[in-house]
Amino acid sequence: MIKTAIKNQQLLAHKTECLILFCVEEKIPTGRLAELDTKLNGILKLPFINKRFEGKLNQTLLLNVTKPMQADHLLLVGLGEGIAVTTDKLRQAAGIAAQLAEKSKFRIISFDIPANNSSKDLYTRLDKSNDSFSQVVVEGSLLSLYHFDDYKQPTKERPNRVNQITLLTQTKSQASSIRSAVSRGQKLATAVATSRDLISQPSNTATPSYLAKTAKGLAKSLGMSCKVLTTREMKKLRMGSLLGVSKGSEEPPAFIILEHHGGNKSDPPIVIVGKGITFDTGGISLKPPANMDEMKMDMSGGAITIGTLSAAAALKIPLNVVGLIPASENMPSGTAIKPGDILRSMSGKTIEVLNTDAEGRLILADALTYAAKYKPKAVIDLATLTGAVIVALGHQAAAVLGNNDELATCLQQCGEVTGERLWPLPIWPEHEKAVKSDIADLKNIASPGVGAGTITAGAFLKAFVGNFPWCHLDIAGTSWSGEDKPYTPKGASGFGVRLLVRFLEQEAKNG
Repeated sequence: MIKTAIKNQQLLAHKTECLILFCVEEKIPTGRLAELDTKLNGILKLPFINKRFEGKLNQTLLLNVTKPMQADHLLLVGLGEGIAVTTDKLRQAAGIAAQLAEKSKFRIISFDIPANNSSKDLYTRLDKSNDSFSQVVVEGSLLSLYHFDDYKQPTKERPNRVNQITLLTQTKSQASSIRSAVSRGQKLATAVATSRDLISQPSNTATPSYLAKTAKGLAKSLGMSCKVLTTREMKKLRMGSLLGVSKGSEEPPAFIILEHHGGNKSDPPIVIVGKGITFDTGGISLKPPANMDEMKMDMSGGAITIGTLSAAAALKIPLNVVGLIPASENMPSGTAIKPGDILRSMSGKTIEVLNTDAEGRLILADALTYAAKYKPKAVIDLATLTGAVIVALGHQAAAVLGNNDELATCLQQCGEVTGERLWPLPIWPEHEKAVKSDIADLKNIASPGVGAGTITAGAFLKAFVGNFPWCHLDIAGTSWSGEDKPYTPKGASGFGVRLLVRFLEQEAKNG
């Protein structure tokens, strides 16, 4: 657990292992940095002159310092051109700095938080997001310092971990607002960590029952309601599509229902639906063995839904929010569904299963049908649904598709601020026609040669959406990172939690 503290103290008097200063790109230090450089006999100016450090985005420079400064080390981190500084660039810089400090074996680090009127360019840009400087710094640093060590045996030499972050302010009037911002940043980072933990767990731990147990525990601690439908209850509801996918596994499925009651009782909720395939072998349409171990992350949509609901409750967002997580394994066995089988979904529509590895859309079909019972204000589903989205967008953005352009645009704008980028794709009549079956109402994959795999998957889901506004986020390329990024360590990313929280807060604000 990383402690956070706020101190009202002058830079020179502050005692810490590593003091981190944010710098915009410039030829020589100006403003507060120039003032500090004068007191440090010019040690900051020299790196700018010889271009070892210029303040470029995410550029770093670690310096040993001596008296009159009480800090052991000074770490400069670049924000890029002052006029182009954004919330996410600050978040990246904070993450990069925190990671470098930890790799440099510092345990106590401090961030200088400039006064609201001392870095005009920064605050002009950040104010557009309504996120404070302090919140973004805490958020970025905590997200970057995430570790998943549940299965590592303790060693005599414990790995170095930052255990305290201090925000340093020189004005007493800022302390109160910083305290509130720090709390918000911590809650957002905790929600993302909750999602990352669930995604990182191996599938022999993170079964559908485990997801249900975790959701119940969070609901109890955060004042939400949680109900888990059993196989028997799903049969009564005729969820034949979800139950069909679960047939091949000895692990029972779970349909998790989380509810945050933050608005008036009569207010229609926002419903978030997350795909919860806790391991995906492909079923009878077996996947190739290479990288199949990563298929434990096929429940990322469900994990993001749980994380988002926990953040909504922790932040007390004044809005009714429902989270639906259809959870199952997709396994090959003597009881598994086969290519050519026909399933009857909760909606009554029949589905010809042409590929058992297109199972995510099958479980989401019943969840989207169930969502209609809430008469929702909007429905958003998240799923690691198609490999095709990686072909289209790589690992840099998730796809957004749906039946409501206003909702899609709003989500996309929220993602720009949080650094979780979305890119819109269409669903045209030709795509909907491509998932019509000759012998059933629908087929779960389009015919060979049609292409547009991400879009036809969205077209399939659309068939189970009522008249309410709906968007589908295909997060297959963004839910897992193969490399360390500024505030996303290698592994589970938690992509979508902060984006959705921002969207929910905007909805609450707009009424």
